[in-house]
Amino acid sequence: MSKFVVSLSPHAHGTDSVERNMFGVIIALVPALLVSFLYFGLGSAVVCAVSVAACVFFEWAITKYMLKREPSITDGSAILTGLLLGFNLPSNLPIWIIAIGALVAIGIGKMTFGGLGCNPFNPALVGRCFLLVSFPAQMTSWPEVGQLGSYTDVTTGATPLSIMKDAIKTGDASLLEKLPDSLTMLLGNPANGFGAGTIGEVCALALIIGLVYMLVRKIITWHIPVSIILTVFVFSGLLHLGNPVYANPVAEILSGGLMLGAIFMATDYVTSPMTGKGQIIYGVCIGLLTVVIRNWGSYPEGMSFAILIMNAFTPLINTYIKPKRFGEVVKK
Repeated sequence: MSKFVVSLSPHAHGTDSVERNMFGVIIALVPALLVSFLYFGLGSAVVCAVSVAACVFFEWAITKYMLKREPSITDGSAILTGLLLGFNLPSNLPIWIIAIGALVAIGIGKMTFGGLGCNPFNPALVGRCFLLVSFPAQMTSWPEVGQLGSYTDVTTGATPLSIMKDAIKTGDASLLEKLPDSLTMLLGNPANGFGAGTIGEVCALALIIGLVYMLVRKIITWHIPVSIILTVFVFSGLLHLGNPVYANPVAEILSGGLMLGAIFMATDYVTSPMTGKGQIIYGVCIGLLTVVIRNWGSYPEGMSFAILIMNAFTPLINTYIKPKRFGEVVKK
């Protein structure tokens, strides 16, 4: 006879599950994935396929042979980690470096803490930042778009973020005239002489389509992405008004990995706050840190570091900003 453990009321029945939400996010990433194939061709396909396959393999191997547990790769979390890691890499990255990033993402960022639901940091960003620190030359070599049949033998170019950084370093606001227009950055960056950046940040519109899908399906809420984007817009707008050497807020939002991070990375269930108020505080802090790192830090991009820093503060936010317990009487 089966024994069931019944928790205290209230009880709620719903259709949510780990598999449903994980594969829902994967579906939301499809538009950006297709656009990356369109702009980067073979390079995008190789990087994403290797990243996903390596993440699934390492999770299966670690779970089965090190943790001595039944592998749970069918829940979609390893696939999602691999896809997000691939989205954070350049399209000409060597396969062996991708494999190292996958091992770090799954082995250190996830399984070391006990697996899905226990990790304090976003695994894909752990892998990405490890590779950025360990292989800075390979991780900052950005292929120009349109080289569909190439993988390693590609021409590299400057990104909008690197142009913004040069303008700040030199104090020459005229360098910002080299930036693509806002519509180009929204739809993609096919302008000659520009590397679009990582695979997943090539088209802001594709990422926005994914955001709308997840909001409609109630996979995520608006609090984190909207608070991040709005904070970056306001903060960078004030900087631009004070000194034109800083890029305009629209360019800041549409360039780099800001949209990818705000929509798909910062909203990770495990590493973000539980309450709406906590998520807004979390998002505002990520936005502020991103602008600070972009403009005054060593790296042109600050989104990944900002998210990881706030991942560390998530337990603190959850401790002090939490929902009232069912039936709890609030003392006035």
